[in-house]
Amino acid sequence: MTCKGICVRYKAQKPVGTGRYASGQRRCQICEIFIKWEGLWCPCCGYRLRTKPRNLKYKAKLRARVEADSMEAAAATEIESEVQEVTVKAKSKSKAKTAKSKIAKSKTATKTKEKTPCKHCEKLFVYPDKHEKNCKKNPEVVSSQKTESIAIKA
Repeated sequence: MTCKGICVRYKAQKPVGTGRYASGQRRCQICEIFIKWEGLWCPCCGYRLRTKPRNLKYKAKLRARVEADSMEAAAATEIESEVQEVTVKAKSKSKAKTAKSKIAKSKTATKTKEKTPCKHCEKLFVYPDKHEKNCKKNPEVVSSQKTESIAIKA
């Protein structure tokens, strides 16, 4: 494959203050040009584009730049999460106040309904009559379950 001249449309200017690879530029070895292109392959000749420098010195610079950018991004997300936590806490405090008032109302309502123990199992119930009819320790319920038989069709 050879250069067809299409890459000239995507030619990238050298950035000031940062490296070419750090700013997202890629190099085609066949066309011998830095281009601003998102794909992995050169739009002109079809060869694979270089996204990282080959020189150790520039590799170290790029690595340092990427680490610094990631630290900045992490700090920015940390600040955003702290802001969100503060707003959530403020909202939860207002919700807690309304929840406390609801709990206080419900406690007064449950205090009027006293729980009484079941005659058979001694567990506390608001309506023990309903429970006693189906209580497993009630001798009447146990005897009625023993006398019942289940017919199975073959």
